[in-house]
Amino acid sequence: MAKQAKTDRQAVIDSIRSQQSKRENKRGLAIVGVCVLVAVLIVGAAAFKPIKDWWDLRAYASDSLGEIGAKASVCQDVTTKTAEGSQDHVEVGTPMTYPEAPPAFGQHWNLWDSMERKLYTASDRPELGELVHNLEHGYTILWYDETIADDSDQMDQLRGIASKLQGTDNLRDKFKAVPWTSEDGKDFPKGQHVALTHWSLGGVGETDPSKQVGVWQYCSEVSGDALETFMQDYPYMDSPEPNAV
Repeated sequence: MAKQAKTDRQAVIDSIRSQQSKRENKRGLAIVGVCVLVAVLIVGAAAFKPIKDWWDLRAYASDSLGEIGAKASVCQDVTTKTAEGSQDHVEVGTPMTYPEAPPAFGQHWNLWDSMERKLYTASDRPELGELVHNLEHGYTILWYDETIADDSDQMDQLRGIASKLQGTDNLRDKFKAVPWTSEDGKDFPKGQHVALTHWSLGGVGETDPSKQVGVWQYCSEVSGDALETFMQDYPYMDSPEPNAV
């Protein structure tokens, strides 16, 4: 009898252990399943944006730069202001503020952003001190405010514009589209959400530093038409240091 009781207890113990093992296996499989699902979602999210951007750009594949966005009539007349600050470099990290919104010239960092990247968001944009140095090197910069940043259609237009100006070999494509935020300075003029800027010598080949001007054109919408004309009127050669990439 004692031996039978011991056998029965062992059977109960084995049954309990078997049930626990099954529960633990199920729990382990559930955890693995959740981990796999999370991993798939992370990978999918990472892949979604590039795929979406590629898909959205298909709409502009056959368009020229001037056909993207609104007509140039959404922009105000070009304005200029005597420029200063050429070769006036300060150390990287020096706080920079500019009276204009946005700047087209001025003292700047002794660092500039490379030509490869054309479009930025508020999370990864170069500092103002870098961008003003880019202006000195002949770049045209398109600044967009938070109204544009919150408009998915106009951001797609900016991606389309950036895709037409890709590359580093042709210096005529010295272009960047960057956000202008409330932390950078005052707002654009009322009703204007895009600003084109360039640091001009006062004309290609001009050697008199007093002829240098900052150039602005404000627009209410994204306009490849206006940008194309602006970059033709103020090419990269019309800048204090055009040959630096």
